Amino acid sequence: MTEWTTLAGLTPYPDALADMESRAAAIHAQTAGDRILLLEHPPLYTAGTSAKAADLLDSATFPVFESGRGGEYTYHGPGQRVVYPSIDLKRRGRDVRAYVEDLERWIIAALNDFGVQGELRCGRIGVWVDTPQGEAKIAAIGVRVRRWVTMHGLAINV
Repeated sequence: MTEWTTLAGLTPYPDALADMESRAAAIHAQTAGDRILLLEHPPLYTAGTSAKAADLLDSATFPVFESGRGGEYTYHGPGQRVVYPSIDLKRRGRDVRAYVEDLERWIIAALNDFGVQGELRCGRIGVWVDTPQGEAKIAAIGVRVRRWVTMHGLAINV
């Protein structure tokens, strides 16, 4: 059974990262089970493995943290729900692509429960919505898998 944990207030990124790494190690050692961690961060950017310094227009506004997850830069801040699944993929087929696709479907289903129509866009990771101003990314996904245990996850703009 997967544990669900929701943290109140704003969680500093280094604290969340230490927690994720600790949980991933415990899952790998089979001393803890899967967990979904929900939280909010104070304003910050995380830099994924594809992030390029030139892409960040103003690195002085908020702190920037190297994350080790996939993707580019992602803003996190109040009002944005961050979801960090710690999942043992050894028990789920060791398929990272299928895991990311499952996250996308989960986000779309959750948004639908709130009357928001999320959609995938061909060739792009994440979930998108149509607005009067055009399309907008409502959810970003950036994962890391270490020893077949997931870390990092997704951010949904509320």
